Amino acid sequence: MKNWAIKVSLFLNYFVFAILLNSVGTVILQVQNNFGISEGSASVLEAFKDLSIAAVSFLFSSWITRLGYKKAMLIAIGLVTIICFLVPSMPSFWATKLLFAAAGAGFALVKMSVYGAIGLVTKDEKEHISLMNFIESFFMVGILVGYFVFSAFVDDQNPQSTAWMRVYYLLGVLSSLAFVLLWIARLDEGAARTDNAEGTSLADLGKMFKLLAIPLVLVFIVCAFFYVLVEQSIMSWLPTFNKEVLQLPTSLSIQMASIMAGSTALGRFLAGIVMKKLNWYTVLTSCLLLAAAMVLLAIPLAGDAGQHAVTGWSDAPLAAFVFPIIGLFLAPVYPAINSLILSGLPKNQHGLMSGLIIVFSALGGTTGSIITGHIFGAFGGEKAFYFSLVPITILLVGLWRFRALNTAKMEG
Repeated sequence: MKNWAIKVSLFLNYFVFAILLNSVGTVILQVQNNFGISEGSASVLEAFKDLSIAAVSFLFSSWITRLGYKKAMLIAIGLVTIICFLVPSMPSFWATKLLFAAAGAGFALVKMSVYGAIGLVTKDEKEHISLMNFIESFFMVGILVGYFVFSAFVDDQNPQSTAWMRVYYLLGVLSSLAFVLLWIARLDEGAARTDNAEGTSLADLGKMFKLLAIPLVLVFIVCAFFYVLVEQSIMSWLPTFNKEVLQLPTSLSIQMASIMAGSTALGRFLAGIVMKKLNWYTVLTSCLLLAAAMVLLAIPLAGDAGQHAVTGWSDAPLAAFVFPIIGLFLAPVYPAINSLILSGLPKNQHGLMSGLIIVFSALGGTTGSIITGHIFGAFGGEKAFYFSLVPITILLVGLWRFRALNTAKMEG
């Protein structure tokens, strides 16, 4: 298979960062146990992750093609490898902030590079959207694996123990392997550098802002922002919801949050197949309507939880299984709209567009997690998760407008 080595490398890089970044829900729960942090204070970890993603994307997207996709990914994976080996020796709330800041900065470089590289190793729009969905589904596989890896290091009998931080030694080894594989993989970046060899970074930054003046891009940014807002507001607080509302043990709360990651991975994998044949708007609108139905169906089930002691998966309440399946229906939206906007632009603009995607996705993730954390602390988990219906509704309107503008662009 052509470009197989670099494709495998892209998958593995995404896998490593999936575990690191999306452990934020687990770490939010653990810092509350270990360091007496409130829900509102713990939610700042999402900001350290997402704002570092946004800052690095904003600052570096204008010259990511000059630096080179492969070199940028090597810098990113090297940074998080070092941090992973350092964190277990300094267990504290500030160490987790440092970890997520470094992981966020690294992921910004990796995501811009991966999104740009996809355009270099695919030949048409359908192959682009398919590979995008498969890579994003593998990202969710990384999240799924991460829940079980972290839960294996948690001591239910001693909630104050910080021994769970030793998981980062394992992740340091994994990221080292990702670094080596990327180092030996080959990537022809000639097409990405076309028309970008001259000029200044400031001029390129101006080009990125000019993209925002395009109505189709602006509506896309709104969709990306609110998609990540709803996804992260649920995913980051699901372990805490399982523990505080459903009354599950800590390790089981983390493990059962993996259902959302698994259902999202399945949803993106299936979308990679289905969207080769069906109209993207029909698929995405149907999925969002089903996601809203899942919220209305599953949250009331949480009211019946906590009536008996739970020791494992077999006696967990129904709500713990049903609500995370929302990931199956949310899954196709993000990679599909990303692929649509990227495949409609010249390859030398993919780095700039990727920067915009990452900046506004990061802002959406931070906004969703902080709002949910404060609603969770003030009104409880059920009301916090009902909040997801608001961004889902905005997404439905946004996709309708995105389709109209995209159709007009193709006809023009």
